[in-house]
Amino acid sequence: MSRPGIGGGDLPAVFPDWSPYQDLESAARAYLRDPDVALEALGGVLRGASVLGFTLERFVNEVNGVWQEVVVCDGSRLILWHGEDVPPGEGPPGSMTSSLRVVPVSTVTEVGCRRRLTRADSGEIRVDSIDVYLLLTSMDEAPPGDEVAGAPRHDALRFGKTLDDGGAGQIARLEEFARLVASVVGRPVL
Repeated sequence: MSRPGIGGGDLPAVFPDWSPYQDLESAARAYLRDPDVALEALGGVLRGASVLGFTLERFVNEVNGVWQEVVVCDGSRLILWHGEDVPPGEGPPGSMTSSLRVVPVSTVTEVGCRRRLTRADSGEIRVDSIDVYLLLTSMDEAPPGDEVAGAPRHDALRFGKTLDDGGAGQIARLEEFARLVASVVGRPVL
């Protein structure tokens, strides 16, 4: 199964599973379309810092093509890389953006994790989806027309996995990532 990609090439609709890989480089090379771009950008910020945990996302957007994201926690920062194909007509064929954002863990005020559980006829319970959010002290950059009068919104980072989008391994790894971030929020940075 594949979906049309930028420049007429087909992109796989189901991506390889990154969850068995414990190190960032192996996971990125297994899962991302552009691992070298992501690893170079992240490496320029990490500069030898230990990667305590990470999560990856990739999907195909029918308009823009491939959207990819890596989020790394080194204990004091969240380093987010995202790459996205440029829509047709907004650049030469094959163009993409590469963005980097560094968020100090000290700006995370809340970590939320919601798991959807299903119970089999046998009584066995399994997690079939997970949604994670990290609420930040910064304000959301929503356009003025979307704002509710008198109610500014805090910025949030949101991540999700399901059995159909990532599978049980990626659900478990995202939950592990949420627990890692939750464990360093509110602690003094050494």
